[in-house]
Amino acid sequence: MTHVLGAGVLAAFLTVLGGGFFIKFLRERSLGQNIREEGPAGHRVKQGTPTMGGLLILTMAAISFLIFTERSAQAFTVLGVTVACAGIGLVDDYAKIANKRSLGLSGRYKLGLLVPISAVLGYVAHHEGLSTRIYVPLVDTHIDLGYGWYGLVFLVLAASTSAVNLTDGLDGLAAGTSAIAFLAYTALATIGWQLSRTECALGVHPCLYVGPRGDSSRLDLAVIAAAMLGCCIGFLWYNSFPAQVFMGDTGSLGLGGALGAMAILTKTELLLPIVGGVFVVEALSVIIQVISFRRYGRRIFLMAPIHHHFEMKAWSETTIIVRFWIVASLLAGSAFVLAYLRFNQYT
Repeated sequence: MTHVLGAGVLAAFLTVLGGGFFIKFLRERSLGQNIREEGPAGHRVKQGTPTMGGLLILTMAAISFLIFTERSAQAFTVLGVTVACAGIGLVDDYAKIANKRSLGLSGRYKLGLLVPISAVLGYVAHHEGLSTRIYVPLVDTHIDLGYGWYGLVFLVLAASTSAVNLTDGLDGLAAGTSAIAFLAYTALATIGWQLSRTECALGVHPCLYVGPRGDSSRLDLAVIAAAMLGCCIGFLWYNSFPAQVFMGDTGSLGLGGALGAMAILTKTELLLPIVGGVFVVEALSVIIQVISFRRYGRRIFLMAPIHHHFEMKAWSETTIIVRFWIVASLLAGSAFVLAYLRFNQYT
């Protein structure tokens, strides 16, 4: 338990401490963000703001995790997926800077690169003995997907990375919302570990998380979730409005990959859309906008993703961010309650 707290606190401290030096490093090399012309006019002043801040987040999270980890395969897999997805984002960010435009890798290439990452994630989950069944909350039933579960692994990873990437459009929005999601997963993993140990000791149910390496896997997942949480909070020191640095696709794809991997390895695939409900709404707003415009020639929102819609309605950037954080907190809290009530079903 102290490892979880230590990982979160150290990660936040390292991120705040190293952020200033990292931003200076980016400025000296002119690694600034290119703002798309079709975006809100008020965003043009952000042109040239240092980007690729995701490198800071992931580096400090990895350091903190490696210090406090119990070295379980599942937690290292989350770290590996996070780094791999961030690598895709890094290539994307570099392409934008090199070409001096806001467009980097196409969505097709990003999805293609996620296939081998998803395959490794699915393989580790299978090797660790995780079931191909998924638990459906509220309905209180399991569905065995068989080999189709591996397709679900790809869909979860693709959806989580894309959704966080779309949310990263306002100062502190993606970082703050991600912090809330990682807080939920830190709590889910920690409480699940504690409850399983207690009920195992009492003989209430089989020891679900006790294997040849002990019962550290679930707690180790809490450690890496706490490390990501701490880094997101520390990053907000520099990323809150007005932002001194952006996380870029390096950060948004890395954070999305971490959330997707956490959902797969904690068997909460269907809780992830609730934990990250704001990300889901952001992605749906883009999908709805595109379909509506292509099929009917009309736009549902003034601008998509939906946070830009509220900007066009004259909401201030800070108002949008704080209200989205509140919604994210309510959704993450609801997901935690659902998991807590039936924690032994998520296996």
